[in-house]
Amino acid sequence: MELEQTLPKLFRKSAEKYPEFSAQLFRTKDGTYAETNYHDCYQKALDFSGALLKFGVKRGDKIGLIADNRREWEQADMGLLAIGAIDTPRGCDASEKDLSYILSFSEVEYVIAENEAQVKKIINIRPKVPTLRAVVSFDEIDSSVEKQLADANLRYHLFEDLQKLGHEWRKENPDVVEQELEKGQWDDLATIIFTSGTTGTPKGVMLSHGNILTQLDEVTERIFLNPGERALCVLPVWHAFQRAVEYVILSQGGTLCYSKPIGSVLLQDLQKLDPYLLPAVPRVWEAVYDGIWRKMRKTGGLVYIMFRFFVAEAMLWCSIDRKLRRKNSRFGRDYLGFWWPVLVLPWLLLYPIKMLGNLLVFRKIRAMLGKNFRSGIAGGGAYPENIDKFFWAVGVKVCEGYGLTETAPIISVRPIVDPVMRNVGTPLRGMQVRVVDDDGIILGRCKKGNLQIKGGCVMQGYYKRPDLTDKVMTVDGWFDTGDIAILTVDGEIQLRGRKKDTIVLLGGENIEPLPIESKIKESRFVASAVVFGTNEKGEDQRYLTAIILPNQDELVSYAEENGIQADTYEKLVETEAIQKLIENEVAEAVNSKNGFKAYERINKIALITKPFEVGVEMSAKQEIMRYRIAEIYKDKIAKMYAD
Repeated sequence: MELEQTLPKLFRKSAEKYPEFSAQLFRTKDGTYAETNYHDCYQKALDFSGALLKFGVKRGDKIGLIADNRREWEQADMGLLAIGAIDTPRGCDASEKDLSYILSFSEVEYVIAENEAQVKKIINIRPKVPTLRAVVSFDEIDSSVEKQLADANLRYHLFEDLQKLGHEWRKENPDVVEQELEKGQWDDLATIIFTSGTTGTPKGVMLSHGNILTQLDEVTERIFLNPGERALCVLPVWHAFQRAVEYVILSQGGTLCYSKPIGSVLLQDLQKLDPYLLPAVPRVWEAVYDGIWRKMRKTGGLVYIMFRFFVAEAMLWCSIDRKLRRKNSRFGRDYLGFWWPVLVLPWLLLYPIKMLGNLLVFRKIRAMLGKNFRSGIAGGGAYPENIDKFFWAVGVKVCEGYGLTETAPIISVRPIVDPVMRNVGTPLRGMQVRVVDDDGIILGRCKKGNLQIKGGCVMQGYYKRPDLTDKVMTVDGWFDTGDIAILTVDGEIQLRGRKKDTIVLLGGENIEPLPIESKIKESRFVASAVVFGTNEKGEDQRYLTAIILPNQDELVSYAEENGIQADTYEKLVETEAIQKLIENEVAEAVNSKNGFKAYERINKIALITKPFEVGVEMSAKQEIMRYRIAEIYKDKIAKMYAD
């Protein structure tokens, strides 16, 4: 496709091409849904541009954008980008400490905040952000808070009022906003997205319009929408993954439908809005998977027996089908001349049973996602193998993608049409990948090593931190992702873990914790698992341990069925019976039968009861932050290594 030079120009093109199509669909306060078409959405963005120009905002100014998923976010962002300003976004879960660092370090002059709670954070950190001049809020705030802003020498505006003001200003100053929009260039800085590293110190990733637009050259061929088709948006909009998703949708004339990654809300919106696409982090798909199995177990009886039978049979047929049709990741010769005579008969015999399962069971599962559902996209973290295979078997397409904030972010994604299992697809057009060893020697395909990327998607660098930029960029322009990967025979990327997460035991054994954790989490009794090979002081140890967060609902049901009694859930988890249950589940998951080596087995576990929270133990993408887990549960880790 022919690419525009900036994001607002892309938005303008869609507004001109699809003016009456819905650009945004959102839930109102009374629970109904309202929409904004492309023409109006674009004009609302330009109205905001006019207000910013009226108040002296100029090209290159930094503007903080502290809000979660909502329709005003895209209008505000496109409005400020249209006049060459640069956004510095963050979500409502950001702490005052993080906001203080991010907003002061990037020297913002304006901050757009979602609501009163965010405005209060800004007031509290005002002394540490001397460049700040004004605050804009999407929601109305109390007059007492307005007074606090005035006392802090900050001008205040309601976003809706600014749009009205900008609309009138544009009438008096025709074409000024459009002229500013026209000045935008491919290499202009669009955003500085701060992402926390292993130490928790935020790094500002500088992405140009071109960095973000590069991925649109091909991703719309793999993940496609027709004009007017809906996509459900549940991810934090400030993050690179969701932003890229929104631009992919807008570039195709699709409709952004705003929801939340909360089971009851998400399922309700899937039914009411009938989206064609659902981009989400793997934890959302894990929740859908767990919900299906939980519902079937509670139903019980013949229905549950039939469900288990048809799922097992479908997974077996699909594994044979992928083998015969080369739909598995390949790392050498597959000897199809041998496998076809061996497998063709069971492939044919099992097919009618699979179709019966589809008629009796699987179509009901697919109906939970809406009648128009085409595909899900799993990105922002590792997509568990058992869940991938389950959805493949029941006929729900979920395409795994891969990228980093530093690559704007999409590097690759499995296509909706004709995907191959257990990889994240080939790199998008215009992007190069290579796998190298620790000395930088290129390894080629089918050999595990460090994954590096080169192409138009790679960031301009870390804001004001050339030292950190130099650490991840090679002299010949390759970006070191920090991921361990292997390229298949066909050039697809299969991820094997994060280099910084690699555990080195005292015996010198190198272990990737992610495959172990993913296997443990296949147990219905385990909500999350974090594997360690160091003690509370960070010293390498002789064996692996794990912090286990049980699945409370499943554990309570098990206790009731087996007569295990305790006054509270916390005391239940401490009982010997539950301890033994989880120990056995871990031992069954991580052993030689499942391909694990002796030194990869878990020697000791510690059970916890507090669910992981975004901003505490998890990042905005709902990825586990290991260093946080190690800090919070250092006493439990110390006890496991005390002997």
